Amino acid sequence: MAKAGIHPEWYPESQVFCNGEHVMTVGSTRPKLQVDVWSGNHPFYTGTQKTIDTEGRIERFRRKYGMTDVEMPKVDASSEPLKMEDPKADAAKAAAKGKKKK
Repeated sequence: MAKAGIHPEWYPESQVFCNGEHVMTVGSTRPKLQVDVWSGNHPFYTGTQKTIDTEGRIERFRRKYGMTDVEMPKVDASSEPLKMEDPKADAAKAAAKGKKKK
């Protein structure tokens, strides 16, 4: 049970207003609430959100994770298999190349 006299008054039917219009009723410690944004006019919920693509970041992300509409070139069965590069082997080769005696 809550202690008496230490809690603010609770308004179970608090009115929420956005741009002067009543938009919903909620429980609050204030009888009236004035908001600038609510789910009825927020771009995310209304579907009018625009994504600003700075420096092609979205396209780069889609390419990185394979989400592009562009198809990858197909490899023939008659061609040689692709060889995977080993970064550790490349580093070892570079180190060995630097240590060669002249």
